[in-house]
Amino acid sequence: MKQSQISEKQFWVQRLGKTSLRALHILGIAGCGGGILLNVPQAQWLNYWILAMITGSALMLWEVVRDWRWLIQLKGVLTLVKILLLILFIPLPEYKSALFVIILLLSVVVSHGPSGLRHYSVVHRRRLDGKKEIKG
Repeated sequence: MKQSQISEKQFWVQRLGKTSLRALHILGIAGCGGGILLNVPQAQWLNYWILAMITGSALMLWEVVRDWRWLIQLKGVLTLVKILLLILFIPLPEYKSALFVIILLLSVVVSHGPSGLRHYSVVHRRRLDGKKEIKG
């Protein structure tokens, strides 16, 4: 399958767009994470939570639209696990801090683990490289 080339301008728009989304996502995670871990009243960190959820959803959508196989690669599967852990905040509010730490550690594995781990397909039981991605 032939890879389509994008112009330099398109590359930079996509790269800066994804980098900006990630930066805002990290800001949201830092703000709500501090609130959760330090047991600060929710009203003081709710805007950071909203920012984290919106940017996280946008980043996930970006990956799925780029290549649906992201959903069966370990990086996508672990992201879905993180969402399930977030949902546990509702029935298990007393464990929010512990759940947040687990989610944060999973995020490090997804972001900084070797590509052979991140691109491992849980369906195919092997590394499955997707379309060339725009780093950000």
